[in-house]
Amino acid sequence: MPARLVPFIAALVFSLAGHGAEPPHQDPLSFDDTPGDFDLQAPPWFKTSLLEFGHDLKEALDKGKSGLIIYFHQPNCAYCKTMQEVNLSKPDLVHYVTTHFDVIALNIFGSEELTDPRGNTLTVKEYAIREGTHFTPSLIFYGADGRQALKLRGYYPPYKMRAALEYVADGHYRRMSYRDYLARAEILIPVEDDELIPDPLFSGPPYALDRSRFPASEPLLVIFEQPRCHACDILHAEPLQDPGVREKLTGFDVVQLDMWDDDTPVLTPGGRRTTPFQWGRDLELFYTPTLVFFDEGGDEVMRVDSVIQFNRLNGVLEYVQEKGYLEEPLYHRWRRRQSNFEF
Repeated sequence: MPARLVPFIAALVFSLAGHGAEPPHQDPLSFDDTPGDFDLQAPPWFKTSLLEFGHDLKEALDKGKSGLIIYFHQPNCAYCKTMQEVNLSKPDLVHYVTTHFDVIALNIFGSEELTDPRGNTLTVKEYAIREGTHFTPSLIFYGADGRQALKLRGYYPPYKMRAALEYVADGHYRRMSYRDYLARAEILIPVEDDELIPDPLFSGPPYALDRSRFPASEPLLVIFEQPRCHACDILHAEPLQDPGVREKLTGFDVVQLDMWDDDTPVLTPGGRRTTPFQWGRDLELFYTPTLVFFDEGGDEVMRVDSVIQFNRLNGVLEYVQEKGYLEEPLYHRWRRRQSNFEF
């Protein structure tokens, strides 16, 4: 493999993980994501809202804040529990949030009517579908101009959440994508002989993934990773070792790509010639590992660009393989229906 340029932040996280920065049981990337009967109460500093987001945004700005955050949650969500117990237990992070934003919580299964900052009126379900919020927790950021500044779908560890808050609060979203913001903040160092973690389930090169002319017989999963990535290590060591996950993956064509590799040729599912780096830029990927799912005809079905553990990965694989997206455009609603929950 040719030399790679690996982001310093990713290398630092990897290094800290290997040198006892946090005991394993406190690792925000490694936890039991089985749904449970959790007593999750919104923090008292969340805003009570009549769901007129334009009015809520104006109130936030009048108090000198930078914008508004809409926080999607749901009962029984282990990722929401981790968000509250890990991220929202850190005084410095909470101080930053409350200084710069008002936060409004929405139960993703709610049926209330709301008005977004642009004046569009729709139900919570319609809003969730429009924003593609497959997972909870999800955060939708609105800046001072009422424009959507950023969307985080799923749970992110504290350091990623801090970066997102600063990206919006400091107005960087007006000038650059979140991916470019993170890249600009990183110091690149040359690394020789860094390899991604192999797996016999992954298809090797050449990466001729074109499905635009002749549909494939099975869906495609493209996993974008990078060397020295602690979250990638967790993915390989935990969810990808689960027998149920591995059995389901045999029904997919699975490809692993280095998000920083600008040398290896790739023919995308849509038939375009590119490299992993350029393709990741086009997809605006900013987190590793990111799992991007395509159907047999080459259309993107969904992506997981946040922390994922056994239960969620199992469910997402079922959702794609069973084409649940044809009957229900949001994974969480399909999954809840499969579990016979009422909503």
